Amino acid sequence: METGGIGSGNRVMTILTLIGAIVLCNLVGVAGSLFTVTGPGSWYDMLAKPSFNPPSWLFFPVWSVLYILMGISLFLVLMEKRRGRDVTIPLALFGVQLVLNALWSYLFFYLESTLLGLVGILVLWIFILATMITFFSVNRVATILLIPYLAWVSFAAVLNYALYILNL
Repeated sequence: METGGIGSGNRVMTILTLIGAIVLCNLVGVAGSLFTVTGPGSWYDMLAKPSFNPPSWLFFPVWSVLYILMGISLFLVLMEKRRGRDVTIPLALFGVQLVLNALWSYLFFYLESTLLGLVGILVLWIFILATMITFFSVNRVATILLIPYLAWVSFAAVLNYALYILNL
């Protein structure tokens, strides 16, 4: 039975890494939300919306789950780094897509631009896919955990496009 030796220190570090990865991804969500105004009378509220526009209350729980899955995915790749694998490119791509994730809210909501939002989300989609491709050779579960994220961003891109077209 272990009583605080090297093994338990590794467990603590592993748990802290997991928590840190999840918190980091959620902080990106918080950063993006600082630019997001959707209440009555807001620019977003005034936009013509497609019939498949989800209710506003759905976005917070969906994004919360997605940020947790992203954090776990990041954690799995970080654990591979601990094992000595070179994960420089996968982590760099993950970092870029995180920045692009927050940037979309700025482009769409803060700048009130469906066009800039559309461009931003398409670039984000490309970087999510590139991240998934590089994660696949490092940890397949990390890639699988990003599938819901790519699916949601794909839907959001279609929604963003519809908002752009409907509000020309």
